[in-house]
Amino acid sequence: MLSIFTLHFSFSSTLLSAASFQKLPLPAPGPESFAFDLAGGGPYTTIADGRIVKYQGPNTGFVEYGISARNRSKKLCDGTNNTELAPICGRPLGLGFYYPTMELYISDPSYGLMVVGPNGGLATQLATGADGVPFRLLDGMEVDQLTGIVYFTDASAAYNLSQVSQLIANHDATGRVLRYDPKTKQVTVLINGLSGAAGVAVSQDSSYLLATEFIPGLIHKYWLKGPKANTAEVLLNLTGSPDKIKRTVRGDFWVAVNVQTPTFALKGVRINGDGTILETVTFTPEYDSSLITEVNEYNGALYLGSLRPGYVGVYRR
Repeated sequence: MLSIFTLHFSFSSTLLSAASFQKLPLPAPGPESFAFDLAGGGPYTTIADGRIVKYQGPNTGFVEYGISARNRSKKLCDGTNNTELAPICGRPLGLGFYYPTMELYISDPSYGLMVVGPNGGLATQLATGADGVPFRLLDGMEVDQLTGIVYFTDASAAYNLSQVSQLIANHDATGRVLRYDPKTKQVTVLINGLSGAAGVAVSQDSSYLLATEFIPGLIHKYWLKGPKANTAEVLLNLTGSPDKIKRTVRGDFWVAVNVQTPTFALKGVRINGDGTILETVTFTPEYDSSLITEVNEYNGALYLGSLRPGYVGVYRR
């Protein structure tokens, strides 16, 4: 059953100041997504040249932690932002730790669903398709800490990473939300027919997940437990294009939203599981990007993801 709640009110609206902004330089552009380990290490982030890197503090900066492409050439790939090289270099877009094992799960458009062991290094491929349909553009990633189940998105079954502009222009509707069970090694399609399936996040009690649909600006709620189990509804219709969604320690969710005005307004929208907008944050011009992919809150700071900047943007509140 579909139910649409267009809740465009906010308890709080904030413009973050330059005084609270910090840049963490990267060895290559495009920090798409973030993860933090159980000991508080990180952020770990995915960058455009195919590496997963870990922040080791201001003196060391980011160091390589893992890669998804077995035959990746450092000479060819290191520092690149060329999406045409993704099949050679890899290009992880989503990250998620499973804390009991410290395995880091990865969504890579060219290499599929992957996992890196607790010591980093080369990722192991887990799945390359579902229901006979190959993955083309894996994006969002979430690992349920209670069950170990991995949830992820495939933005399109028709277009790859270098064809994102065509995906959007043609309003492609072949995106999917998927589930991987590490015990059975089976992939299940939960939601299909989405236009730009982007982010996914699971509730603290594992009773539902939220998934973003980039092109129409929707957030879907899929019930994992209870009387509505295995059904989906449209929870929220946002002004703008939502990318990744991340749950906070409080149990609410940050959504990275790109709102087209004459240019683009980059916003973080914090919502709860009922679709109520709790807070809206507009990021100042100091974050010089035309697209935001993730807002990840950790220890009171907001870490901003994007496809273009050569740094991680951090707002401390």
